[in-house]
Amino acid sequence: MAQGYVKAVELPQVIPVFPLPGSILLARGQLPLNVFEPRYLNMVDDAMAGDRIIGMIQPQAVTGRDPHPPLTRVGCAGRITSFAETSDGRYLITLTGVCRYQVASEIQVRTPYRQVRADFLPFERDLRGQEPYAGFDRPAFLDALRAYLEPRGLNVDWDTAEAAPPEALINSLSMALPFEPPEKQALLEASALDARAEALTALLRIDAAASDDDGPAMQ
Repeated sequence: MAQGYVKAVELPQVIPVFPLPGSILLARGQLPLNVFEPRYLNMVDDAMAGDRIIGMIQPQAVTGRDPHPPLTRVGCAGRITSFAETSDGRYLITLTGVCRYQVASEIQVRTPYRQVRADFLPFERDLRGQEPYAGFDRPAFLDALRAYLEPRGLNVDWDTAEAAPPEALINSLSMALPFEPPEKQALLEASALDARAEALTALLRIDAAASDDDGPAMQ
């Protein structure tokens, strides 16, 4: 169960959204956010006064400086589980993922932030607790992860990676690694944990191979 929600119908039908390219949230994942724009400070204030739910979502790739770019069709709602205010007026919050949703429609509002009518039913399985993954090939996955990280000078806590439950490991890396927005969206929309693990492993291997190809030529 996620934050006490058991069924999709228990979640709010209309939610505020935070469009942020290159950033995704997954069920039970934790996303720290540094909020400083006035419209999103307003959004956090309103969320804190209500059910604390905010929908993370990526805008579609667009050109120009459209203040309201079209949204991707799938996002994930999170609940504010940590809140702090800085001396310069920023909010440091953590969203804990509750359930993914499809955007049924964007609604016309007077608030400075955007709101959508969210359909959680297609992703109701997110509310059932941590997904098991008995067939997870951890050694092969960690090999792909190591090949991706080393050329970039990145690292993880390998002891934690060896011991973490598959869902926590796969989802945290899907959220944290610096993939392109369309790749992030594909990870978000994966139907189940095994499909996300396969997609993530493929991205790691593709990017590792590309890094090898870009390396210095042997003399």
